[in-house]
Amino acid sequence: MGEVRLPAGREGAVVTVGTFDGVHRGHRHVVTRLVRRAEEAGLASLLVTFEPHPLAIVRPDSAPRLLSPGTERLEALAETGLDYVAVLSFTAELATYSAERFVQEVLRDRFLMRELLVGHDHGFGRGREAGAEALLAIGARDGFAVEVVPAVADAAGEAISSSGIRRAITQGALDAAAAALGRRYGFAGRVVAGKGRGRTLGVPTLNVALDDHRKLLPPDGVYAVRAQTLHGTFGGMMNLGSRPTFGDESRALEVHLFDADGDWYGTRARVDFVAWLRPTRRFADAQELKAQLSRDAADAHDHLRRAAMTDTDLALTQVPV
Repeated sequence: MGEVRLPAGREGAVVTVGTFDGVHRGHRHVVTRLVRRAEEAGLASLLVTFEPHPLAIVRPDSAPRLLSPGTERLEALAETGLDYVAVLSFTAELATYSAERFVQEVLRDRFLMRELLVGHDHGFGRGREAGAEALLAIGARDGFAVEVVPAVADAAGEAISSSGIRRAITQGALDAAAAALGRRYGFAGRVVAGKGRGRTLGVPTLNVALDDHRKLLPPDGVYAVRAQTLHGTFGGMMNLGSRPTFGDESRALEVHLFDADGDWYGTRARVDFVAWLRPTRRFADAQELKAQLSRDAADAHDHLRRAAMTDTDLALTQVPV
C-alpha cells in the first residue's frame, strides 16, 4: 500500500470511501453531499477508492466485470467537483485491516479525516464487518462525524447499485442502465488496425481495443452508437462480436462512423451505446451483408435522432434530488 497522503497545507478532509464502480446516480448523490459538506466546513473533499476491485483479491472467482475500470472511473469522478481522489492499492494485507484500524491508520492518520460520509449500504473493514451503525459508534467514540447518505431509487423504487446496473447491461437493458447511470453506457479504447473488410463493403470501421480487459460489455450484436474521437463527436453503428460471414469467430469492436473521415490509428475513442439493432448473424455472401448494413445504417440514424431528443432528460438524472 503506497503512502498516499493528503497534500501538505490542508487542515483536514471530509472523506468518503468505496469502489464507486460506474460512478452512477447513487454515487454522485454521495459525492455531491460530500463536496457541499466540505465547503461548509472549510475542509478538503476527498474520495478514497481502491485498485483493483477488492473482490479481485478477497474472492477472485467472484470479482465482477467492471462498469468503469481504470481511467474511466477517474474521468467520471473528475466531473463531480471533488478536491481529491486517492486510489489505494487493495492488497491481501489491506484486506486484513479491521474497520477501526483502517479508520485510524488510513483515514485519520494519513488523510486527516474530520468527517466521514458513506452510502447506506457501505461495508467497512475486513469482510465488510462494519456497517453504518458500527461506523456511527466508532465516530461517536473517536470524535468525528459520520453521515450515512440514503439511497437514490430508480423508477421502480429500487436502490440504484453497481450490481443492478451490471445485470441490466448483461441483459442488454441499455435504457435502464443509462437511467441508473445518468448517462449512456460506453467504453473507451485505442483504434488499432483491423482486417480492412469494412472498407471493401463501403463501411470502413474503427477497430477499438479496450483500455481494460475487465470492462463489462453488453450482449453481442449490432448497435447504434455515439463516439467521441480526436476528430469530433459522431453518430455511427457498431458490430460487437464475431464476423461469421467471413468465418471469423474472434470477438471485436468495429465502429462505423457516419459522415466521418480521417486518420484514426493510434488515437483513443469513447463509444457510447445508444440502441441495440439486431443480433450478429451469418449472411450468404458479402453482397447480402452489404445490403443489411445499409438497413442497419438507416435504423441507427433513426435511433440517433430519437436519442438526441431524449438525452437532455437523461442528463438531468445526474443531478441528485
